Amino acid sequence: MASVRKILLGVWRGLDGLRKVLHLVLLLAIAGFLIGVLHESTPSVPQRAALVIAPQGRLVEQLSGDPVERAIESAQGEGVQQTLLWSLVDAIRAGAKDPRIRVLVLDLDDMDEAGLPMLEELARAIQVFRASGKPVLAYGSAYNQDQYYLAAQAGQVYLDPTGYVLIRGFGRYPLYFGGLLKKLGVNVHVFRVGKYKSAVEIFTRQNMSKADRAQSEAYLDALWSTYQKEVTAARGLPSGAIAEYVDALPKAITAADGNAAEVALKAHLVTGLADKEQFEQRVIKLVGANRSGSFNAISAEDYADIVRGEQRARDAGEDRVGVIVASGDILDGDQPPGTIGGDSLSRLIRAAQLNRRIKAVVLRIDSPGGSVTAAEEIYHALRALRASGKPVVVSMGDLAASGGYYIAAPANEIYASPATLTGSIGIFAIIPTFKHALGKLGITSDGVGTTPLAGQMSVGQPLNAESRLLIRSQIERGYAEFVARVANGRHLTDAQVNAIGQGHVWAGADARHIGLVDHLGTLEDAVRAAAGLAKLEHYGVQFLHPRLSWTQELLQRAQARAAFTAVSLFGPQVRLPGFGALAAQVSPYARELADLERFGARGQLYSYCFCGRP
Repeated sequence: MASVRKILLGVWRGLDGLRKVLHLVLLLAIAGFLIGVLHESTPSVPQRAALVIAPQGRLVEQLSGDPVERAIESAQGEGVQQTLLWSLVDAIRAGAKDPRIRVLVLDLDDMDEAGLPMLEELARAIQVFRASGKPVLAYGSAYNQDQYYLAAQAGQVYLDPTGYVLIRGFGRYPLYFGGLLKKLGVNVHVFRVGKYKSAVEIFTRQNMSKADRAQSEAYLDALWSTYQKEVTAARGLPSGAIAEYVDALPKAITAADGNAAEVALKAHLVTGLADKEQFEQRVIKLVGANRSGSFNAISAEDYADIVRGEQRARDAGEDRVGVIVASGDILDGDQPPGTIGGDSLSRLIRAAQLNRRIKAVVLRIDSPGGSVTAAEEIYHALRALRASGKPVVVSMGDLAASGGYYIAAPANEIYASPATLTGSIGIFAIIPTFKHALGKLGITSDGVGTTPLAGQMSVGQPLNAESRLLIRSQIERGYAEFVARVANGRHLTDAQVNAIGQGHVWAGADARHIGLVDHLGTLEDAVRAAAGLAKLEHYGVQFLHPRLSWTQELLQRAQARAAFTAVSLFGPQVRLPGFGALAAQVSPYARELADLERFGARGQLYSYCFCGRP
C-alpha cells in the first residue's frame, strides 16, 4: 500500500506541476494578447488627416449589452450593430479646433436607422466644424432619409452615379394583433387611463383608433416639418423643395430613364456625382495618401478616445457637470446598458450626488417608459439629488414619453429637440388570460378558493368583477400620482396636466408650447444651462457610467478600433436584398409581442409609449 500511495502521490504532483506550467503558459499568452491589443488599439493622429465619420448600424445614445460580448461578436465577424452618438459628436467638435484635422468626411453607407433628435445633435456638431473654415465632404453609394439628413450638412455632397436619394417622409403603420389573439382564444384584459394611451391598442384592436390617428398625424407632421426645414436650410434650397422632390420622384426617375442620381443632382440635393475612387482622390488632395493608397484618416471613435483622455487631464482639478444617459425600456432592478434599471440608474444618480466634483447633473433621456415602480424609484433618486443642492437638467433624445417623461418631472429645466416625442402621460396594465385558448386544446381549470381573489391571475381563470375593481383602482391611483408628479415638477395644476395628459404624445416643439418642455436645444445647451444653475464659470463635462473592469474597458476600445480597420472605408458592400428589409420590418413587432408577456407580470403597472421611431 505504501508503494501504491507513493506512486499515486508522484502522479498527482506531476499533474499538479503540469497544471501550473499550463496556467503560466496561458497567462503569458493572455498577457501577450492584451499587450498586443493595447498597442494596436492606441491610435495616433496624422499631421494632415481626415476625420472620418462612418457610423455602423444603428446610432444609439448608449451602447447596449456587455462590452466583452460585443467585442467577441465583433471578433467573430458579426459586425458592429450600433455606433455611440456621443463619440461622433465629441470627435467632430474637437476636430474643429485641431490643426491636424484638415477635413471632415462623412461615410454614411453603413448607417442604418437614427432618430431625428440624434441626427440634430450630429448636425449641430458638423455646423461647428464648418464654421471653423474646414471643408466637410459627404459620400454615399446611395442615401436613405436618415443618411441624407446628415449628408446635407456637408459643404460638398457626392453621390455614386448608380445611386439615389430616397426620402419618403414619416409614417406610422403598426401591426395589430387583436384579431390573432381573438382567434387563438386569448383574452387580453386592458386597464388604462388616458384616451390617447394607445400602447395597448396593438393587442386589442385591428386598426388605429381615431384618437391615436389624430395624435400620430400631429406629431408626424411636426417631424416632417422639422426635417424639411433643417435640410433645406443646410443645402440652401427654397422652402418646400424637399416635399416637391418626394412628390415628383416616381415620375421624375421614370422620365430620366431610371437615372435616380441625375434626378438628385438636378434637384440640387447633391453637389456632384462621383464613384468611390474619384471621391478618394478629392480627399487625398486635401490630406495626402497613406501607405495603402487611400487618404490619411482617423476614425471618429479613435479620435474621441484621444481627445477624451486629453480632456480628462485638463479637467482634473475642475468642477464638473455630470451627464447620465438613461436609454431604453425602464425595468425593475439592475439592468445592463441600453436598458434603464430602477436600481442601477438610481445607484448612478446617488454616486453623482456624493461626488464632490460633480456640481450639476444632466440626465439624457431616450426612453419610451416601462415599469412604474422603477420609474418611481428613479424619480425619488433625482429628487434627493436636487435636495442636495445640485441642479438637475433633463435633455431629451428621440423619446422621453410615458415613464420616460415620469423620470424627467423632477428636473429644474427640461430641454428637448423639436422632433422629440414626449408626454404620453398615462398608465396601463395588461393581463392576458387563456381559458378559451386552453379549452380549444381540451384543457380546463376547476377548483375552489376561500375568497373571490383566490386563484385570480392564473392563466386558466377569467378575471372576476372583484379583481377588475381592484386593478382599476390601482390604475387610477397610478395615473393620479403621475399627474401629481408632473404638476409638482412643472408648476402646473393637476387639472392642467390632466388636460394635456391622457396618454397624448407630443412633438417637442408642441410640448414646449404647453409647458411640458422649457427649451428647445441640444445636449450641449442643457449642459450649459446646468452649469449656469450651479454658477460654474470653468468646468469640465463628465459622462457617468457604471464602473467597468479594466478588461472590459480594454476590449471596448479594441472593438471600436477593429470595427474601423476590419471594414474598409470605401470597400465593397455585400447585401442580401429582401431578407434584411423583412427582418427590419418584423423585428419591432416581435419585440412588441414579447412586451405582452412582460407587461403581464404580476402586480405591475406600466407607463409605456409604443410611439416608435417613424
